[in-house]
Amino acid sequence: MPPRPTIEWQTNGVCNYDCSYCIQSRRYRQGHPSDADIERFLAFFATLPGVWEIKMSGGEPFAFRGFMQHIVPGLAALPHRVSVLTNFSAPLTVLRRFVDLVGDKLEVFSASLHREYVDVADFIAKAVTFRGWLRPETAFVVNNVLVPGTVSELAAVRAAVEAAGLRYFPQVMKTKHGVYEYDAVEAALVRALTGAHPTAREANIAPSYRGRRCWAGAAYFVIDQFGYAFSCRTAKRFGEGYLGNVLDGSFRLKAGPEVCPYDICPCTVPANRGMIEGLATPESGGDAHGDRHTG
Repeated sequence: MPPRPTIEWQTNGVCNYDCSYCIQSRRYRQGHPSDADIERFLAFFATLPGVWEIKMSGGEPFAFRGFMQHIVPGLAALPHRVSVLTNFSAPLTVLRRFVDLVGDKLEVFSASLHREYVDVADFIAKAVTFRGWLRPETAFVVNNVLVPGTVSELAAVRAAVEAAGLRYFPQVMKTKHGVYEYDAVEAALVRALTGAHPTAREANIAPSYRGRRCWAGAAYFVIDQFGYAFSCRTAKRFGEGYLGNVLDGSFRLKAGPEVCPYDICPCTVPANRGMIEGLATPESGGDAHGDRHTG
């Protein structure tokens, strides 16, 4: 299956949560595009050939006023598909308006469960209501970071989520340098939650695809709230894979796939969208971002 063109857009750095396990420094959790820059983003998306999936995150996208005022209505007028990763803190009235605006363009809605800020039962009840507003084809996923020191509690969380008919998506804890090294007891519990050999649609374990040809930079790229574009999240972390800025006209896609040089792929989006050659691509892409552990 050919890769499905996908953009990951960090719409803003603002977040209304301050999770103890977030690996993004507070100094980076700030900043958002101006109204004029949002128009430039939308104009850029309008120039993309064909139909792309634009998957939005933050910070917390719904915590940025311009998200619902300008970004979502603007994207709704374009031919592209949309997805979003959120901490699900927005009121149901706002989420209802979001669904009404994007309609059948919504591909994946990833709701991150952060138990430092929400009650699990309340989160699930809200998620069940929200899921009822979505068309069956839209993937609704409950993301849950396997936070060290809490892993023994998460089997019950997973059971509660799945008992409500929702999809639970575990992701291992990442650090600034790779994957967190759980102790022996928690490592066994992590394997029980993720499965021994999970696919990218079943869990985010941040594997390595080093040596495989990948379409990152050609059919997939990431953009921050200031318009800077990189071929993938790992490349950005290493200061590599810069594609230019989409707001000033310097952005250029790569011509085709290249061999991956990295030992970690912290986000499941590339694998679930067919970017990594030789991997089976699922029919629908439930996934989670990797550099942020918040919505």
